[in-house]
Amino acid sequence: MDVLRREATGTARRRALTAVCGGLGVLTALGAGVVTGAAPQIRVDEAVSQALYAGDERATVVTVVLEVLTTPGVVWFRVLVFLPVLFWLGARRAWWTAAWVIAANVGVSPLTVLLKEAVGRVRPAFEDGGLHHGGLSFPSGHSSGVATLVTVGLVLAWPRLTPRRRRLAVAGGVGLAVLVGLTRIWLGVHFPSDVVGGWALGVAWSLAVALLAGALPGGRAALPAQEKGADPT
Repeated sequence: MDVLRREATGTARRRALTAVCGGLGVLTALGAGVVTGAAPQIRVDEAVSQALYAGDERATVVTVVLEVLTTPGVVWFRVLVFLPVLFWLGARRAWWTAAWVIAANVGVSPLTVLLKEAVGRVRPAFEDGGLHHGGLSFPSGHSSGVATLVTVGLVLAWPRLTPRRRRLAVAGGVGLAVLVGLTRIWLGVHFPSDVVGGWALGVAWSLAVALLAGALPGGRAALPAQEKGADPT
């Protein structure tokens, strides 16, 4: 059993490292395309942005709905979600687990800002979109934020989920991340590559912190697996 457990732990780490490298590769490629003005990427960005933008004359209710749907990508939403989790971890004295959850969630925002400043991309030129919000565009902070939310949540809960619940959790997390990313394009405040770059950053950053902290199954910062027959709550 110990051999099987070590093999499973090694496989999880290799997969996470592959995802980190893949995310960094996507982020780097898209960022380079923005900086160099790569024509194919810019054309796709502009075409998709024009096609999906909700419009300068959209109804107020549409804006309100989109702003509500985009909130899972903001900092205060992550605080709202993970604060009770941190209290629960503290009650269990799972200090390493709490530490990596905090590090992943706190670190993604300044890292996103740093990349925005490095790339220096302006937002889409929509009157009630990018021009109204101002600021820089690549990568999307909402997208990196929701990707961090989903990735940390999945890594944290993974050992305690059944295979069926894992599939449901992944599907729900991916759906949430896609929804938040689409709202940024519908609102006209980000290009598609900003959104994809934000997702890549959030996933790569969260998994990198998880690897360093030993938060993957079998590591010192991972929650123990749910015992069979135990109440999952």
